[in-house]
Amino acid sequence: MTTGTTKPTRRTLLQLAGGAAAGALAAPYLTGIARAATQITVADPGGPFGPAFRKAFYDPFEKATGNKVVNVAREAEPTAQFKAMVETKSYTWDVCTLTLSARDILKTQGLLDPIGFAHADVPRLMPQAISPEFMGTDVYSTIFAYRTDRVKNAPASWADFFNVEKFPGRRALRKNPIDTIEQALLADGVPLDKLYPLDIDRAFKVLDKIKPHVAVWWTGGAQSTQLLQSGEVDMLPGWNARLQAAIDGGTPARIVWNQGLYSIEGWGLPKGGPKADVARQFVRFCSDPKAQAAFTEALAYGPTNLDAYQTISPERAKVLPTSPENLKQMAIANEDWWSANRSKVTERFNSWLLT
Repeated sequence: MTTGTTKPTRRTLLQLAGGAAAGALAAPYLTGIARAATQITVADPGGPFGPAFRKAFYDPFEKATGNKVVNVAREAEPTAQFKAMVETKSYTWDVCTLTLSARDILKTQGLLDPIGFAHADVPRLMPQAISPEFMGTDVYSTIFAYRTDRVKNAPASWADFFNVEKFPGRRALRKNPIDTIEQALLADGVPLDKLYPLDIDRAFKVLDKIKPHVAVWWTGGAQSTQLLQSGEVDMLPGWNARLQAAIDGGTPARIVWNQGLYSIEGWGLPKGGPKADVARQFVRFCSDPKAQAAFTEALAYGPTNLDAYQTISPERAKVLPTSPENLKQMAIANEDWWSANRSKVTERFNSWLLT
């Protein structure tokens, strides 16, 4: 899933670009670097990711190693392009951002190279953020927000969100079963740690009740931001950075982290890439907590190296998914369950919307 980002805050990005700082940052693990500079191409999600990652990762890596990083915007769903590159051995880029679901698809097809390090090498990295072929850099979450100028009785859970009598107001839901099914079950009392396997029949019974009260079924992150900003709805679920963007823009709203679901995006390497050694050095570089702290100034995503919070201000930490206070209220979404059931559940959901 592709998520949105916040507008830059007033505080500037941490300055990692200085040569001495970058060298110190890189020294523990950038060993055996070739004398000749290598240029790698990195595919990121584009938009605000480009400049944020440039300051946090690309420029410091260049200064620490002498290698060059060219970043390009990847497709929203890069798995097909990934597969074509590996099969034709025509590599458009050397490193690419992937969601967990994309990682699993590519791993199953044998299309990923190993990243060359493990959790033991970076023990403060979230365990879910690293595997032999993947290192997560940022965490996004699905939560809900409400307009504080209109919703006077503050909702604090999905049960509250689905209770239209006690918590009146115009609502929106995502036009997709992913997350929406989980939200219905949480509203019906299923504990967060016992969501999966999802009880689809039970979820649709809950959705039947709220369906007449859904003013808008949103389909994209930008739309969710606009719905909150404009006041077209009073409360809605969404990706945290998209809803935070509305708040940063002056919308009187509050995010509810309780019972949120989070997932992870990070780096993967196409199998057989000709610049894999430098690509691995780059991925390892991105595990540094100070580098990850830097991107949070412009992107409201949580760092995966939890030591990053040593250099993130308490005020900024409040709006990031992996801050201790927020993370403890949430659980990771089960990508395996959705990989196995997405098609049939989506077909049922789309048919249900038409009834």
